[in-house]
Amino acid sequence: MFHHSKDLQFNARVSKPDPAFANILLEQFGGENGELAAAMQYFTQAFGAKQPHPDKYDMLMDIATEEFSHLEIVGATIQMLLKGVNGELKDAADQSEIMQVLDGKAAKENIIHAALHANPQFPIITGGGPTLRNSQGIPWCASYIHSNGDLTVDLRSNLASESRAKLVYEHLMKFTDDPYVKDTLSFLMTREVAHYKMFEAALSTIQPNFPPGVLQADPRFTQQYFNLSPEKSPRGPWNEGEMPNMGLQWDYVADPVAHVKETKGLTETGDNKKSELSQTEKLNKQLSEERSTEVKSAEPKGTAQWSDYSEPAK
Repeated sequence: MFHHSKDLQFNARVSKPDPAFANILLEQFGGENGELAAAMQYFTQAFGAKQPHPDKYDMLMDIATEEFSHLEIVGATIQMLLKGVNGELKDAADQSEIMQVLDGKAAKENIIHAALHANPQFPIITGGGPTLRNSQGIPWCASYIHSNGDLTVDLRSNLASESRAKLVYEHLMKFTDDPYVKDTLSFLMTREVAHYKMFEAALSTIQPNFPPGVLQADPRFTQQYFNLSPEKSPRGPWNEGEMPNMGLQWDYVADPVAHVKETKGLTETGDNKKSELSQTEKLNKQLSEERSTEVKSAEPKGTAQWSDYSEPAK
């Protein structure tokens, strides 16, 4: 059950119309890294988390709902940036605020041209309002959503989504000099950072959470770094020393071609990994049983019921 408050979470304001920036801002309304994509991603992920991780279900639904509120903020800002591009345009052009922005030059023709140049759909199709398309006019698409059914994978996808969205807002702020719009973008950008830390904290409560999924990595192929661009090959913590948080050392394969030939396509790697392989198989079986039991034990017996309508905890 959703409840809509007519007051925005952050009071969006605009000092003057700007159809061109309204079009750019569509990227966060109907774009791949926009608010609708984030809301639908977390909303979708929440269903699979409900039984085994009810606390994460609550978090995902809360953040998804906040993303919907951010979509409303972005839509409201776009609408205000289009003030004067609606049905009153031709009759009120000489007196409208958008006229002041253009300093009185060829009022009607210039205003219409500016709106059409920014996005023909604004005045022609949507009547001067935002639409679920990105800044290039491409319709919003469900393929933007990443929901893989494993919470550790989904939470990592969310970290990436929040990172991309934060960067888009950072870039958007370079294309407007409206202080009110910058305040709104700064708020939205900062909430992306807040959500990132929420997802990061949630991921840390699921143990083990690496590698993603259930099956462990094959120890025969985990540590190798293949030097596939041999000219001027830099070394760093990604190919030398200890692997992050694993207690293992990187195995730098300086000549991958020779190594592949010597091992007959990595099929003859010696017997030094037999004990590790055996341990990996045990872990695979153990974790598979744990995760399966976790999900099955969380499923209700008898009639399935999503809500119990009990009094909320105080």
